[in-house]
Amino acid sequence: MEPQSISRRHFVSAASALAATAAAPAFAQWAPTTRYPDPSVIVLDPSFNKYRLALAGVERLATGCRWSEGPVYFGDGRYLLWSDIPNNRIVRWDEETGVVSNFRKPSGFANGNTRDRQGRLLSCEHGQRRISRTEYDGTVTTVIDKFDGKPLNSPNDIVCKSDGSIWFTDPPFGILGFYEGYKAEPQLPTNVYRVDGKTGKATVVTGEVNRPNGLAFSPDESKLYVVEAGANPRSMLVFDVVDGGTRLANKRVFFSPGAGSIDGMRVDTDGNLWCGWGMGSDELDGVMCVNPEGKIIGRIKLPERCANVAFGGPARNRLFMAASQSVYSVYLNTQGVLGG
Repeated sequence: MEPQSISRRHFVSAASALAATAAAPAFAQWAPTTRYPDPSVIVLDPSFNKYRLALAGVERLATGCRWSEGPVYFGDGRYLLWSDIPNNRIVRWDEETGVVSNFRKPSGFANGNTRDRQGRLLSCEHGQRRISRTEYDGTVTTVIDKFDGKPLNSPNDIVCKSDGSIWFTDPPFGILGFYEGYKAEPQLPTNVYRVDGKTGKATVVTGEVNRPNGLAFSPDESKLYVVEAGANPRSMLVFDVVDGGTRLANKRVFFSPGAGSIDGMRVDTDGNLWCGWGMGSDELDGVMCVNPEGKIIGRIKLPERCANVAFGGPARNRLFMAASQSVYSVYLNTQGVLGG
């Protein structure tokens, strides 16, 4: 069950809530679909037809953010959290009421979020250059903020494996200026880390990724996908997870996006990757669905660049999409795997 103290502590009154239906002028072209199937959910390969629901459309849940990232769903409380990084806050959307409110402000310029295997919130904080954990009583503790005695760069995205270990990427984006954190000089390479779920010991699982960004495990956890943001164009890498699930090997390119760019992603139970997409062209903004063979099979078109996604809803079949100034959702005929 969700700890009630967390909900009471961080929920603010409706009077201070964001207006979920207030459209930002720059995105006035957005309108909910008037017909089914939603033309914004685009089939690029016949295999995608099984995932598209004929009577489900893309919905905009909230807007008015500066840069939306790191969505994570709490089924026990029926709410979604996401980071509005430049506004230094984590935002909450209530599934039953539609109310949007500040969950935590300041948030340490939080970016990626997930839940650990005990249901606690894990956040990548640019401001304190750490991974934080929100305990059951609402207090916030540090999981890791240094490696080899040096401060982390700016943890970006995070997943939790079934053995309780925490895996996260550490590019420098949050310390490059004062918009998404505090300007500082990096003291560590741009590594991908694993924090052991029992001992808390951190290890570098790979230092071979130029500015690692989004990451996700395959459904059987035999592979780890990592976005290489330092490549031009960005690429999606894949590693084999070896040595009892504690180390990575056999780095290779899973696929290259060409036009456009990948940011964060989550995986469904069939092994498809649902990837936040943008930066190449307005026509590519949204989400791309990539099958386990590395082929793009479907697309969800949005009026804004999408950074990251999360599966949620009571059946984990609702895809939440954090996209620039807004958050969107769509129901799909698939379910997200646990741990993302």
